[in-house]
Amino acid sequence: MTLDRRTFLMATGAVLAAPSSSFAQSWPSRPIHLIVPYPAGGGTDYFARLVATPMSQTLGQQIVVENRPGAGTNLGAEQVARAQPDGYTFLLGDTATYAANKSLYAKLNFDAEKDFAPISLTGRFAVVLLVNTDKLKVNSVKELIDEAKKAPGKIDYASVGVGSPFHLAAELFAQSAGIKLNHVPYRGAAPAIQDLVGGQIGMMFIDFATARGQLTNKQIKAIAVASPGEFYGLPGVPPVSKDVPGYEAWAWQGFVLPAKTPADIVTKFHDAYVKAVTDPEIKQKLIGAGIDPLQSSPAEMAAYMKSESDKWAKVIKSANIRIE
Repeated sequence: MTLDRRTFLMATGAVLAAPSSSFAQSWPSRPIHLIVPYPAGGGTDYFARLVATPMSQTLGQQIVVENRPGAGTNLGAEQVARAQPDGYTFLLGDTATYAANKSLYAKLNFDAEKDFAPISLTGRFAVVLLVNTDKLKVNSVKELIDEAKKAPGKIDYASVGVGSPFHLAAELFAQSAGIKLNHVPYRGAAPAIQDLVGGQIGMMFIDFATARGQLTNKQIKAIAVASPGEFYGLPGVPPVSKDVPGYEAWAWQGFVLPAKTPADIVTKFHDAYVKAVTDPEIKQKLIGAGIDPLQSSPAEMAAYMKSESDKWAKVIKSANIRIE
């Protein structure tokens, strides 16, 4: 059998085009791995597991959640940044991963802007300013600022770790208010909250889900929220911006894939996530956990990552915060 030149070229073109077309049509053909750079049981892990099930149903393959904590989310992020861009590994990172760590760490083995393909912003956690009113006798942000100005650097505040969103929220507050506070870092929320309740520490910024459980203690008071307006979960509690104009801080998160993942796969992930997060039952569960559900285009997420990176770089540089 012989082929003329035209037939040969057509056949050759079909063969060359087949792998790409076949890959797009067959994806996903095996389980997908979602890397969560935090231990099981926290807010990020809860979010991942809640939306993974409906996303799995939409995509037609199981999404397996893998907890990969360590180094301020860097271990999990690096794993995804180095993964094959084939749509079988993606990441639920956060403020630290995408915005703060590049300024906090002397060396990172990934670049959040270059090594990831954004899918969508997924949620943000309201941040609350808690005070132990036995230890620190203030009932408002204005009173706190006045006390801090009387004794610069003498008021201690707790955080869940150096460079955490709550540490940075406190540093932004101090810089914006023109005061000096003393940072006392802890290894996680539990010991920090324990010392706040016990009166060893006077104040801290923490996520609403954690804060809410402490407000039954009569000496613990939420004096402000870090969102630009009142937060639905704490009616009547004013924003920090009431006394510190322009102040705003969130702990936020979003989905990304490795860079160079085909655009049609990014789109399928995006659509599956939007379908999941707009389900009324899923949305209500997230809100009940103190999470403000978000969705965005990949381009909008990339722009937000850049703006947040610039914002926190200034705070980190001004406070001279570094992690080796």
